[in-house]
Amino acid sequence: MYILRFVSSPERRRFCSCIALFFVLPVLLFAQDKRPLSHDDVGDWDMISTSTISNNGAWTLWQVGPDGKDQRLHVRGGENDTTWTIERAEKARFTASSEFMVFQRVPAVDSVRALKLAETDTSDLPEDSLGVLHLASGVVTLLAANARFELPEEGDSWIAYLIDFPEADSSDTSDAGTEGSDEKAPGKNESEEDQKRLVILNLTTWDESSVSAVLDFAFSKTGNLLVYTRTVEPDSISGLFAIRPGQEIEIPIMSRAGSISEFVIDEEGSQVAFIYNPQDDDDVATDAGLFLSDIAKGESRQIASKNNPAFEEGWWISDKRKPSFSKSGNRIYFGTAPPPLPAINDTTMLQEERMDLDIWAWTDPLLQPQQIKRAESETDRTYLAMYDRMADRLVQLASVLVPDVTVADEGDGSFALGRSTLPYLMLSSWDSPRYYDAYGVNVITGEKILLLNKIQDTPRLSPGGKYIYWWDRDSLVWRTRGMEDDIETNVTRLITLRLDNELHDWPYKPNSYGDAGWTDNDEWFLLYDKYDIWAVDPIADRAPVNITNGKGRETDTRYRIIRTDSESPTMNADKDLLLSSFHFGSKKAGFSTDRVRGETPPFDFLLSEHRYSTPEKAKDADFYLYTRESYADFPDVWISDTKFKKPRRLSFENPQQSQFSWGSVEPVSWTSVDGEKLEGMLFKPDEFDPNRKYPMVVNFYEKNSESLFRHRRPYFHRSTLNYTYYVSRGYLIFVPDIPYKVGYPGESAMNAVMPGISALIDKGFVDRHRIGAMGHSWGGYQIAYMVTQTNLFAAAVAGAPVSNMTSAYGGIRWGSGMSRMFQYERTQSRIGGSLWEYPLRYIHNSPIFQADKIETPLMWQHNDHDGAVPWYQGIELFVALRRLQKPAWMLNYNGADHWVQKLHRRKDFNIRMQQFFDHYLKGVPAPEWMVAGIPGVMKNRTLGLELSGQ
Repeated sequence: MYILRFVSSPERRRFCSCIALFFVLPVLLFAQDKRPLSHDDVGDWDMISTSTISNNGAWTLWQVGPDGKDQRLHVRGGENDTTWTIERAEKARFTASSEFMVFQRVPAVDSVRALKLAETDTSDLPEDSLGVLHLASGVVTLLAANARFELPEEGDSWIAYLIDFPEADSSDTSDAGTEGSDEKAPGKNESEEDQKRLVILNLTTWDESSVSAVLDFAFSKTGNLLVYTRTVEPDSISGLFAIRPGQEIEIPIMSRAGSISEFVIDEEGSQVAFIYNPQDDDDVATDAGLFLSDIAKGESRQIASKNNPAFEEGWWISDKRKPSFSKSGNRIYFGTAPPPLPAINDTTMLQEERMDLDIWAWTDPLLQPQQIKRAESETDRTYLAMYDRMADRLVQLASVLVPDVTVADEGDGSFALGRSTLPYLMLSSWDSPRYYDAYGVNVITGEKILLLNKIQDTPRLSPGGKYIYWWDRDSLVWRTRGMEDDIETNVTRLITLRLDNELHDWPYKPNSYGDAGWTDNDEWFLLYDKYDIWAVDPIADRAPVNITNGKGRETDTRYRIIRTDSESPTMNADKDLLLSSFHFGSKKAGFSTDRVRGETPPFDFLLSEHRYSTPEKAKDADFYLYTRESYADFPDVWISDTKFKKPRRLSFENPQQSQFSWGSVEPVSWTSVDGEKLEGMLFKPDEFDPNRKYPMVVNFYEKNSESLFRHRRPYFHRSTLNYTYYVSRGYLIFVPDIPYKVGYPGESAMNAVMPGISALIDKGFVDRHRIGAMGHSWGGYQIAYMVTQTNLFAAAVAGAPVSNMTSAYGGIRWGSGMSRMFQYERTQSRIGGSLWEYPLRYIHNSPIFQADKIETPLMWQHNDHDGAVPWYQGIELFVALRRLQKPAWMLNYNGADHWVQKLHRRKDFNIRMQQFFDHYLKGVPAPEWMVAGIPGVMKNRTLGLELSGQ
């Protein structure tokens, strides 16, 4: 319940909502009959889109609402465990002081839609409102309309926000989502269009100051400095200024004709670096310079320009890369670039006379489509350079040949690592994973020394900069290389257990199980095997330490480190580490704790039949915020102390779930044709009767059994079916895991899935004449292949399938412009070689060559802007089945990519898929679009969703 109180003010429009204590309790329904879900029910289902915890751990917030509809913001905490609810609030953030929450209040979705239907000018649509909630009292204050705001990461409760100039009329305090007027003030001239007023407000005292004609602004990390650019009158020149919040004394940094941009503040709030272009014109930005200002001294000086001998000849300071300070503030990093290409301005040629020609040259490192996709990013590419303030020295670190450079110790390190994939760009069209060269980069001179050549893993630099480390894919070991002594070490040679992925089934050497990072001072490198966590000495002088004492392998449990301090690049070896735990057999999950230098096994806080999100720790308190879910339990928000002694549920969303038939899930196992024991999931309706025959849909991709306790909320999926919806309506859903043999992906799917289906049929509750299959992309391919080998399925949905591997192999992934060769030779398609090496493998695995054997009615979504699987693959399959007079329907949502994203299209796809399966698996009459299609002349005039004969 809301009690609204409106208070007018000459300074700002404010309304106070004193919100009563809000307890959300599950709805208690005593009716015995539960009804199946409908598509209308799905559209009303809430989802939690974001959640966070205040720095002091006393308050939490979460945003919730149905897909495509108005959202609600719940804020809970305080001494009385109060819940405040604000309608249509988004982009919420707590202040560093944990006293306030700032948010954007957006217009009502239905109101905006109605105005758009009425063809209202978009400039007349209602605007967002900037709001502040006082957490202790529940008072909500709307500050301004259409305002961009910033909060300091640390410090007091300051807020700065930019509003239209002159300030919009703010007398309207209605609750209809139209707060504030967006009309321009009388007499406002065109030169004022982009000018804004910056308001600096102390939320605790409500002391306020403002600055006019501001263009951009930013707080320092601690909030002790606010920097902004503004137009200086009367000459309308560009100026950079600063202010200490609460002092109201403007500190001039620099004012000159031209433009000032990309300013950045060091952590202490004592220095500002920025880019100044004297021409105020992007076309001549090569004259830009990098400046550094010492706020205390009131000095600004240019520290870099295009004429400096430290750079390549002709290179300039680029405004395409924002400068940054090292942790200490002693170094400033920025971007340089070669001079830009001249603009195309040929006045001797008509537009229709332009050649618009692409030349595909065999010597190109990248294919033309990929080059064109990357043209903008390549034009904007910058190369890292550094200014050392203490040595007054400029150094060019990156180069055209070594474009990627990382400096250790948060920018203050003595060593830097350079990476380059340039020699292997052409190779990446057909080989994967990507190859790298690694260079040691001298941060004093910029000199580069080749350290590693053509390694098939991303080389990385330890946080302190002492070592390069990488996974040696050929030897299946982890290696380091000392940056000072240049000694290479196999740091895992004394670990006898496998560190490579034991389930790896791709046609390249296996990946590792990954690593967790480093402890302080680069003392220990932490890595994983299948179950446990290891600490290894980076020079292998000390024996490896199994941090989890082998408990993971002993108990069939996987332990992994959760990084709870996002600001620290390392971990303290003497402090507790939070671990996630997952039991392979039961699929239970939970949390544990251990130490790098501990001598005891992990202490397990909890292990339950749930799935948990990664906990977020309160910055200044020992509390974790996370979600907990199962198939039956919505992923509500929970809070706990760091020992998980008294976890507490905070949110109670979607209580209407108790009204519906929901079903259950259980693990299942069987043996493949190859004799391998496999796992999967079976979703069953409520009041399941093993003596009854049920229709079943089989859905798969690769391996999903670890998601047994994932919640499947009703949702209009973009490319697959919603398990809850189908189970609610009396279907079984079978989700099998699939291992693969290189060269035979289609056959691998058959060998895994068909025995699983047979095992379920043998149990007596599956109607063998009413079994369907559904998959999209890789899953769609496998189903398209399987229906050429079996007639078991009564209907199948094979979304965006590759139907012809021989034509797909030479195709383009238009989303990236890349050749498709690599995915057949080395990645998901798992053929293991080129078309000319294994032509029979490509033919054998292509459904199109056996299309005449297909008896299963097929439907699929394949859209004409698909950037992953070219839609002509769907066309090839469709025209073949059409000629063979096999029942087939292809849905092309015009302009959509690999799947549909917009809500109304997702709903349409889900409805058509349900109609398709209901017809073939339940005997429901077919809809008109299946019976007669939709003629071209009727496009956008009818959807054909009505059932035939009705």
